[in-house]
Amino acid sequence: MSETPKARTRLILVTPAVKDAVSFAPLLEACCREGDVAAVVLNLATDDEVMALSAIRIVSTHLQNIGTTLLLADMPALVEAAGADGAHFTSVDELRGSRTKLAAGRLAGVGGLPSRHDAMVASESGVDYVMFGEPDASGKRPGFSALLERVAWWAEIFQLPCVAFAGSIDETPQLAEAHADFVALGDAVWSAGANAPQAVARASELLLQPEPAN
Repeated sequence: MSETPKARTRLILVTPAVKDAVSFAPLLEACCREGDVAAVVLNLATDDEVMALSAIRIVSTHLQNIGTTLLLADMPALVEAAGADGAHFTSVDELRGSRTKLAAGRLAGVGGLPSRHDAMVASESGVDYVMFGEPDASGKRPGFSALLERVAWWAEIFQLPCVAFAGSIDETPQLAEAHADFVALGDAVWSAGANAPQAVARASELLLQPEPAN
């Protein structure tokens, strides 16, 4: 098999709150096969541990042969039992309160970082990445210019990988040019419904385009 070119910046898919893993997992798998998807952050609509474990295992089965990392949103206690790769914490408070539930050796990342100070505090906690720009509980995101500035600032000063959340497919290359290590996609993909894999393919194409000459 010939090697395909790797994007300088890779994609992360952030799922909606999944209610039916049986129907969602094949779509997620198709999305991951259509682009250079490094990881999936899985959100679930249930707090029931048994139902959550079942859903995670269904999703994990669809991802296991692709090489995509599976991170559970705010469910660190289930990571080991479900065979996931790690957890994504949606705030520093969640990280502080639940990090000890994450088994040693598993990945951990954190978002919900409204200020530079929050980001630096998170980095000192030993996480594997920080995320900027994701929507809050009301769906509000920071302005795009502010997000670009935050990503560029982080990339210039810190070695810890940075994930930038794109509100649309068109934002993907600009965030990469600001030196985000990963670009996260949520509704920009899932709002396309059955065409979500094509949205991922388009984002990957944009990431592989050469940077404009200075």
